[in-house]
Amino acid sequence: MDTAISLDTVVGASKDQASCSLEDEVAIVHLKAGVYYGLDPVGARIWELLKTPRSVRAVRDVLLVEYEVDAARCESDLVTLLQTMAEAGLVEVSDGEPR
Repeated sequence: MDTAISLDTVVGASKDQASCSLEDEVAIVHLKAGVYYGLDPVGARIWELLKTPRSVRAVRDVLLVEYEVDAARCESDLVTLLQTMAEAGLVEVSDGEPR
């Protein structure tokens, strides 16, 4: 799956997954594939934000407020993570407004 993600892309957690918090990390299982994924504390924060579909720009803006990170680095790392998650079927991606 070729997933093009930009700042205006809307991303939200897929319905085909189950997740739970493990202290400051998150474990996610893709239900159809039966594959387990783990997220570190920053990834866990992103996952928390994605429980409600929102634009990549909105997620990035929250991260820039909450973490000391260069804006370009934050955006690049976020888009890379979201592309990986989309390809794994963990998130749903759309070009429209959040639902």
